[in-house]
Order: sequence, then structure tokens, then C-alpha cells
Amino acid sequence: MSMVVTPLQQLIIERIRREGPITFADYMRMALYEPGHGYYVSGPARMGWEGDYFTSSDVASFFAHCVGRQLYQLWVLMKRPAPFVVLEQGAGRANLARGVREWAEPEAPDLYTALDYRSADIRLGQDALFSNEQAVPPHVLISNELVDAFPVHIVQTRQSRLYEVYVAEQEGQLHEVLDEPSSSDVAGYLERYHIPWAEFGDNWRAEINLDALSWIMQSARLLMGCGPRKRRGFLIAIDYGERASELYTINRRHGTLACYYKHQLTERPLARPGAQDLTAHVNFTALIDEGRRAGLRLHAFTTQRAWLTEMGIYDELERIRKRDFAVLDSERASDRGQIALLQWYNLRQRVTTLTDPGGLGSFKVLIMKR
Repeated sequence: MSMVVTPLQQLIIERIRREGPITFADYMRMALYEPGHGYYVSGPARMGWEGDYFTSSDVASFFAHCVGRQLYQLWVLMKRPAPFVVLEQGAGRANLARGVREWAEPEAPDLYTALDYRSADIRLGQDALFSNEQAVPPHVLISNELVDAFPVHIVQTRQSRLYEVYVAEQEGQLHEVLDEPSSSDVAGYLERYHIPWAEFGDNWRAEINLDALSWIMQSARLLMGCGPRKRRGFLIAIDYGERASELYTINRRHGTLACYYKHQLTERPLARPGAQDLTAHVNFTALIDEGRRAGLRLHAFTTQRAWLTEMGIYDELERIRKRDFAVLDSERASDRGQIALLQWYNLRQRVTTLTDPGGLGSFKVLIMKR
């Protein structure tokens, strides 16, 4: 029985038949962003508990509140500009924006009055991330799990040489082939970050995210339009990944490319193009180095767990415990107390999920400034 060929798969096949094998980056770009067909640009958003994946802002309002406190700190550093323009790239369902505003209104009314929070939705395509370029420049750019969704090239070692993975077609089915790197940027990327890939043996794989480099260059340029050069601007990027030396290691032989379909991790990136999410870990060394080349400076680089702690997530949890769950100290055995206990466990578990060092807590938080 032959497999059903989706409209997007047919478009990919037709392109390959016209042009020959395409890079995995080109395939991933079509799978995620092809107008009318790509995963992010067709149909409803696939994030959230009923979708294919969730982000930290889906887990609890605590995350947005911590972002709000971070924005307040940066706003004060910038001498409280009004309006205070924040642009979130890859905003999805706008949970983060809503949560920041809900926190700021009672907790930081001065910030709430000045805040001009804008969104650029990745579902409209990557070009939409900079569609506000001619509008009022942002003081702060925020991205939460955005860069991991940029298309990546894949390289593989064989006989002490570095090849690139291409997507080819045979009898209506997609499959991988190896060939020479498609550009000098791909060929020299690992050396740029001092990765001794030639020592890693045959069939070692890695992802190369060139789009991340152009993204941070464009982001820096957008921040540079934030007024006189003495004024500050900040970029906050939250994502999963590592520094280059920890990302590209001999023990990580198959790279980090992941496919998500209905919260299930799959290992078939060429299956269901347009119907499943494709992501890869972020090389934060590349973002930091390229950001510096573009005129930005490192402000902070830490884990999400450490950052949430610094931004007061546990302090907020304790305030809620004292304010809303005092019944646990006096009536725990009652029906009312038992209901409160279950609610408290649920709330505490959400904070644990956000800070779990084996999960979301291991995400990295990068803040760069100009």
C-alpha cells in the first residue's frame, strides 16, 4: 500500500524534480513556513496542551510575571521611557503578552501605563518578525522558543570529511542523500566555533542554524533604531540549547533535531511535512558572538531555572501560599482543606515544571544590550 502524498509533500517533490536534491534547511523551511501549507503558517496554532507542544507561557502565569519583573528592571535602567516599546517575536497565542499586562497593572502601574507591548507572530512567516522595522523601534525584543524553529542545515561526517544532508526523491518518497556542503558558511561553521568534528568518527551529525545569525543581526539593527546611541536597548532570547562546546560533542552523535506530533517525539523528519513540528537546539555561542559583531554586548546568560529564581518565582509562590492557602494550616483535614491542598499541589507542580533542571529549567536565557 503506497503512502498518501500530502499537497505540501507534492510541492516538495516537484521542487526536487525541477532543481535536484535540496538542503535539509530548504526542506525544513518549506515544512514549517511554506505559505498555506507549512506547519506554522497553516491552520490554527499547534501549541498548548491540545497541540503538538507547549511553551513556558502555557504552563503558568508565573513565567509571564517573571518576564514582567525583568521588563520592569530594564525599563528602570533605561530611565523609564514612555512609551516603553516591547516587541515579542514568535508570540503565538499571546499568552506572554497577556500575562505581562495582567501582572503589571496591579504590581507595577507605572510600567503598565508606559508599556506598549507588540507582537510579531511566527505563523505569519519569518519575514513578519521584522515587519515593524519601519514603525517605532522597540526598546526590548523578546523571543521565547523562537530560534529553535528556524530551518537548519545538517552535516554528517564520513571518512574524515564533512558532508551535508540533502533531501532527494525516489518514486514519490523523500529520502536523504549526502553531498558537498552547499556553501562556505556551512562548510566552515564548526571550525568557526572550534569544534574538532574530524575527531568524532564516521556518521556524527550536527545542525547548523545560519538563520539564527541573520536573525540576531536584524534584531541588533532594529534595536539600533531605538533613538540616540546613548539610549539602551535589550534583546531577551529564551530557548533550549547550549554553548557551542557543549552542543557539538563526540557523545551527541545524532545531533539534536527533534520532531513533535501531538506531544510525541518522533524520529521521522521527512514524514508528514507541514503536520509536525521540527526543532533543533540553539547554539548560544553563535548568538552571543554574532550579536557582539552587530554591536550588542552580553548582559546575562543563565538557565531558566536560575533566571526564574532571580526574578522571584519562589517568592511569588510563597506569597500566594500565605494569601490564598492559609486554610492548609488550620483545616487541612476538612473537605475545604483537602480541596485547597489539591489546588496548592497543582500550583506548586507548575512552578516545578518551569524550573525542572531536567526539563524547562535547563532552557537558557540570553540577554544582550546595546
